[in-house]
Amino acid sequence: MQTWRGCAFPEDLLYDVEADVWVRLEGDEAVLGMTDPAQTRCGRLVGVTWKRPGTRVRRHRPLAVVESAKWVGPMPSPLSGAIVAVNREAFEADIAVANRDPYGVGWFYRLAPEDLAGEQAFLLSATEAYEHYRRLLDEQGITCMRCAD
Repeated sequence: MQTWRGCAFPEDLLYDVEADVWVRLEGDEAVLGMTDPAQTRCGRLVGVTWKRPGTRVRRHRPLAVVESAKWVGPMPSPLSGAIVAVNREAFEADIAVANRDPYGVGWFYRLAPEDLAGEQAFLLSATEAYEHYRRLLDEQGITCMRCAD
């Protein structure tokens, strides 16, 4: 795993750096979550408005509305497809779960991609995402931090 200024970029993920979302391909599904730099810039989450399983979404259209103490905005989808599952229970148990573990239990959605072959070209490898975020983090003076208990 590559890290820069405290931000982690796991090698097994793909990244939509425009949307600040990561993708983990698992069989016919894609698990989606907020990147470490995104959760840091948002700050501690205080609420998420979810779309339901079965809802179809388009690439770069909102999956959820994420609210933190300093920001409210959309979490865009990195892929087009149908929502298979949401991680609502984990966020109801600990709203800061994405701030504590953005690449693990802090995932947001499972999606059944409808054009993975076509849209995967828009996703970056961990090495490519690391290079993008390294420049961005340096330019903006951001150091990633995780919420503690």
